[in-house]
Amino acid sequence: MAVAHVHKMDATNRRPGGRSAEVLGRVRSSVESLIAERGAESLTIPMLAERAGVQPSSLYRRWGDISSLLNDLATYKLDPDRPLTLTGNLVEDVRSWATEIVAHYSKPENAAMLRAGAASAGTRESDCLRHRRAEAAAILEQARDAGDTTVEDLLNRVTAPIIYRVIFSPWDLGVEFVDGVVTDLARTAR
Repeated sequence: MAVAHVHKMDATNRRPGGRSAEVLGRVRSSVESLIAERGAESLTIPMLAERAGVQPSSLYRRWGDISSLLNDLATYKLDPDRPLTLTGNLVEDVRSWATEIVAHYSKPENAAMLRAGAASAGTRESDCLRHRRAEAAAILEQARDAGDTTVEDLLNRVTAPIIYRVIFSPWDLGVEFVDGVVTDLARTAR
């Protein structure tokens, strides 16, 4: 069985290298440690800038406010440039994808960033949704047995329930939950 490794970002969307990548890494690391120490709700741009060793104005210029920063970092943490390992079997690939998303958001700091970021999403499509949409499209493109399954089906039946649980009842998130959403999808994909 052939396995495809699909990278979802094109060259125009690559993250910066050099000093910018180093600063972004320090900001990300600082966000994680501050959330672990104090919680996302007490995080401020000046506090984060001090921990990361950057000027607050740099953070305001790039993100505007703490909610936008957290939204961006919550989606960045589930690296949209990571390869998806795709077998061409819809159920197997969706199970693997869902398991990865659940494992990622099972980490308290990632869940906290998602919760804070979701609060700032407003009416625009978030990076998180955009990245999950691209991943769903890649899964369907490779799937030999997708039938009439659409990207929206994968978002509504797989990622939406996961994100809902992360935000409102993370204690219910686990392997059994993934099995349930994948089984439900498999039933409707036939």
